[in-house]
Amino acid sequence: MDGRGMDERARTVAAHWDLTVAAFDDEPDHGLRDPAVRRAWAGRLAGWLPGEASDVLDAGCGTGTLSVLLAEDGHRVTGVDLAPGMVAAAEAKAARAGVPAAFLTGDAADPPTGGRRFDVVLARHLLWTLPDPHAALRAWTARLRPGGRLVLVEGRWEQPAGAPPPYGGAAGPLPWQDGVGAPELADAVRAAAASVLGGRAGGPEIRVEPLDGDPALWGRPVADERYALTALIPGPPGRTSRR
Repeated sequence: MDGRGMDERARTVAAHWDLTVAAFDDEPDHGLRDPAVRRAWAGRLAGWLPGEASDVLDAGCGTGTLSVLLAEDGHRVTGVDLAPGMVAAAEAKAARAGVPAAFLTGDAADPPTGGRRFDVVLARHLLWTLPDPHAALRAWTARLRPGGRLVLVEGRWEQPAGAPPPYGGAAGPLPWQDGVGAPELADAVRAAAASVLGGRAGGPEIRVEPLDGDPALWGRPVADERYALTALIPGPPGRTSRR
């Protein structure tokens, strides 16, 4: 998607994130420049993803740090981001690392991947930016192969009193702009799976792993709620999900 194919809201959001590219990786959990932070994320990702090499869709990949980390671990990664500057930074980062990750410019809530299916859809701190997070969960679930999984790193953010709305309000209402708690997200994932599967299989197997107690992930202690929700989406009867 280029600027001509974006609606006004998408252009507003893409322009906002393009302006942050230069400083984006300064956050310890964005750039993973500290080896200890990088090791912490590598260890967590290894626990959330299948043990064998998998096709991974990194929705809202930003500057591609997690995409590169996964590619270094042997996964076949496609990253998607709405901001062209983020995608350019991700491509450059993968090239410097010498890993074969692919990146697309487009709406991470409805990734432009055609009929491709993936073993894993990963999204970190993305849902708060979306005008319809429930539609995004349905779109991501629909892009999974039977027995695939969603890996959602989310939380509820501490916000200073009187903080302005995201994007100055120009992008319209964002239902989860302050984040989303684990029980609410788990219910939303179940609803998305039921919508996509049409009752043809049982509900997803959901695991929630608290992350706010691990300062190594963030480069500092954090006080707000942070967690990873992993949902194994069932395949046809008799098929065992890959772990």
